[in-house]
Amino acid sequence: MTTYLLAGGGTAGHVNPLLAVADRIRQDEPDALILVLGTAEGLESRLVPARGYELLTIERLPFPRRPNTTLLRFPGRQRAAIESVRAILRDRAVDVVAGFGGYASAPAYLAARREKVPFVVHEANARPGLANRLGAAFTRYVGVAHRATRIRHAQFVGMPLRREIEQLDRPAARVEARREFGLDPTAPVLLVTGGSTGARRINATISSSAPLILGAGWQILHIAGEKAEVRDPRLAGYTFLNYCDRMDLAIAATDLAVSRSGSATVSELTAVGVPAVFVPYPVGNGEQRFNAADVIAAGGAVIVDDAAFTPDWVASSLIPLLQDRAMIAEMAVRSASVGVADGADRMVALVHRALRRQPPLPSA
Repeated sequence: MTTYLLAGGGTAGHVNPLLAVADRIRQDEPDALILVLGTAEGLESRLVPARGYELLTIERLPFPRRPNTTLLRFPGRQRAAIESVRAILRDRAVDVVAGFGGYASAPAYLAARREKVPFVVHEANARPGLANRLGAAFTRYVGVAHRATRIRHAQFVGMPLRREIEQLDRPAARVEARREFGLDPTAPVLLVTGGSTGARRINATISSSAPLILGAGWQILHIAGEKAEVRDPRLAGYTFLNYCDRMDLAIAATDLAVSRSGSATVSELTAVGVPAVFVPYPVGNGEQRFNAADVIAAGGAVIVDDAAFTPDWVASSLIPLLQDRAMIAEMAVRSASVGVADGADRMVALVHRALRRQPPLPSA
């Protein structure tokens, strides 16, 4: 029996690919023991136990950005976190570690190195995070979701996705999907989503522009987020949700998406060939713009700055696009040309190579 320790968490961008890999291992190796290392504060504290995996937690240790007392205490706290992970590796006889970024990953990488346990890194974003850059310095097994990601030993594996997305047959699922959301089976659908918590600019602009979009003959499936400040306008052809637990059906119902360009969103849409208008999150290190670079270059999506995504932009740019169904069909083909639907299998294969201490997979 093989024991796997999967480390990562904090946000959905770290947790979801971790769970996709865990599910694939469990499917292929029913007798494997899969442990997950995370923090008590991150999204993993809810999602990991709900999926049936044992969650082991360590202290959340963000790297201090300023010289203060927290910085002075950081080395000692980090050493303690590494030692606690080393104890887990020994006590649970862990055979291989896979990290997906986030606060739990750096201690896991360093503990595995000291215990001489092979470990694998998966970087979901086009711009790698600090923990994964650290891990990549000490292992040859580094899988990336974007071909342009600059990190040591990078091997392109794509994004590990949920099985329901990987196997989604959009034409076959379209009737069920539209029935699920009460949509007209014949009129085209614009999916609008800013993630689980919502995107203020996207929500406000779409809410203001809804009559114009509906007047162009499109329906709107608006997943506004649990913290959204907008409300259901109750217009015919406008389906409003704060949360959707069947994103596979939402994607199956869709002809064009308007969304943030988080790595998971970009990967899911391209895996099944959904064209998009991406509105990158304007805060952070700009990784969302880089996440969308490949599909933009391929012609499968367009990108607009958050500040520029206004009702005027909808009128001048989005409405003409919605009226060009041939262009949208071509964009769908171009989107699919850069998508990867077997990222979980590729990542598991890389983990197995690390476990057997074989050379990494060649880039594809």
